[in-house]
Amino acid sequence: MNETKLLLEKIKEGIQEKKGKNIVIADLTGIRDTICNYFVICQGNSPSQVGAIVDSVKEFARKGANVKPSAVDGLNNAEWVAMDYADVLVHVFLPEARNFYNLEHLWADAQLINIPDID
Repeated sequence: MNETKLLLEKIKEGIQEKKGKNIVIADLTGIRDTICNYFVICQGNSPSQVGAIVDSVKEFARKGANVKPSAVDGLNNAEWVAMDYADVLVHVFLPEARNFYNLEHLWADAQLINIPDID
């Protein structure tokens, strides 16, 4: 498994550990001039859950893939937190913010992989 695929798997596990929902992985590798190769988009139901998902992703990525984010932005209001892992950008939203920004639609030409929720 290459490093990026391993990182994607660990990010997904970190999200699922804190019951993050509606996980979508946008594969941008076929699109020219993008800032990264993958977007991982998910949501939490409250600012505290968004924060918990971010912490969990950090921990799973560090322990499982030996990678730390170069930047984490948005934790102050925790409506939309972006985590920069160079090849992978992780977006953790509250539902209203996710609907408003609609990143999946913005990258409509990307291959979207929907990850089933774990209940």
